[in-house]
Amino acid sequence: MTDNNETPTGGNTPDDEWNDLVRRFEAERSALPDAPVAAPPAAPRRVWPLNLALALVAAGAAFGVLKYTGAAGSSDDGGAATARPAVSGPAREAPAAPARGAAAAAAGTRPMVPLADLFPAGVEGDSGTAFTRLGSTVMESCTEPEGVGPRLAAMIEDGAGCVGEQIALYKDDRNNQFNLAVFTLKDPGDTVRIVTELGMAFDDYQVAVQGPPRGSGLPALPADSGLVQAFTGHGRVMVVAMGQWSDGRTADFQQLVDRMRPLQDAVSRKVATYEDAG
Repeated sequence: MTDNNETPTGGNTPDDEWNDLVRRFEAERSALPDAPVAAPPAAPRRVWPLNLALALVAAGAAFGVLKYTGAAGSSDDGGAATARPAVSGPAREAPAAPARGAAAAAAGTRPMVPLADLFPAGVEGDSGTAFTRLGSTVMESCTEPEGVGPRLAAMIEDGAGCVGEQIALYKDDRNNQFNLAVFTLKDPGDTVRIVTELGMAFDDYQVAVQGPPRGSGLPALPADSGLVQAFTGHGRVMVVAMGQWSDGRTADFQQLVDRMRPLQDAVSRKVATYEDAG
């Protein structure tokens, strides 16, 4: 018996049917370029032993945004950041390589942006949206399994390592929830690599989402709530911004990304000011 929506062909092979399925999928996807991609089934919540409960959200849909600024590369249009090719010089200039290594080593020992300077108490968006900080803290490690996924932890450990991670939770004037996680890496090259890879895998959630603190009046959203995430990088610092609607709905993702952008930009500017000051 055939499905009512299918017309039996009599001569189709399994390969023909598979190829036809792929063609239909590609046609539907190209017709909806901004449609969010459904994520895998929900994973069990993982709670951080802090006053702010943290859960790794591995369900819902997301729309990824990628931007990298700094000497190593630049991408503002959602594409992958690529390192700029080095300018070749005369052979006598070859010893410049150790100087770059020394600069990278110095960057790895420089402290993170001070927490009080990184996350503003309030942010006003161009459209009048107001964001209020509910809490912020410095994590003990960038790779604790309850706070980051195994892929991100491995990417950090495979590179030069991480100076530290700082997180903050915000709400807007409609009680939508926004998380910021700022990773200060030891090597700016790792920032380019990680921002590029995670930014392109926009339905792979590798950073924990904080639950609202008691007394905030905000609900603790279930693990299958919709989620958007966006990545920016500046020098050695990666900023991960995540947003959820107040009711956890899995719809209107581009609107949520647009609503989150002023907050993400405000924190990214704080990073750029500190990093550019050297």
